[in-house]
Amino acid sequence: MDRNSNIYTIIYAAILTVVVAVVLAFVHSSLEPKMEANEKLAKQKDILRSVGLVDLPDASAVYEKTISSFVIDASGKVVDGMDGEAVNVAAEFKKPAEDQVHPVFVYTADDGSKRLILPLYGNGLWDKIWGYIALEEDMNTIAGIAMDHKGETPGLGAEIKDNPKQYNDPFIGKTILDEQGNYVSVKMVKGGIKEPEHQIDAISGATITSDGVNEMLYRGLGYYLPYFNAAKSQTSLK
Repeated sequence: MDRNSNIYTIIYAAILTVVVAVVLAFVHSSLEPKMEANEKLAKQKDILRSVGLVDLPDASAVYEKTISSFVIDASGKVVDGMDGEAVNVAAEFKKPAEDQVHPVFVYTADDGSKRLILPLYGNGLWDKIWGYIALEEDMNTIAGIAMDHKGETPGLGAEIKDNPKQYNDPFIGKTILDEQGNYVSVKMVKGGIKEPEHQIDAISGATITSDGVNEMLYRGLGYYLPYFNAAKSQTSLK
């Protein structure tokens, strides 16, 4: 066949495309288990980070020892036989609120005390933001928070992950209910804190990211209010 002909060029390009596609498919399938394991470990680290456990030599082992989970439906009822790790929070986020299920992770410390860890998911300036917030056993006081993002601006919105001392630690000790027991969540605010029990300083120069965090917190914690109300009548966390 004439190598300068159009037919030769078309056949050569087609064969090359098939070969490249096969190679890429093989590489993807070979790496998929490792990628899934890395994603699982990253999730476990974020959950542990929400209760202040960072830089662990074996985060997976600590997670297995200290974290359990369950799932609730939109009415706050526990879904039998469903594990929190099986829930894709991003996928649930796209469903109507009444059709969503929500995972609850429970951290048990060495002294037997517990923390509820709840996933959060929302929109930042450029892309998705997410995180985990830990509540004390009173289901009101924040014990910690760990946030992350896909594409927020370094030095601005990305501070929700990169500067935890300034934009994560201040959440600790804040409450999501007011003195009358009404749900108010916790907000990042500009121009000075007027309600220290429920507010922290917003990120300077990152108004949209701060607003995204506020919406994520208000909506995300709100999903769990029916469960909180039912669980508070019990003597201990599940």
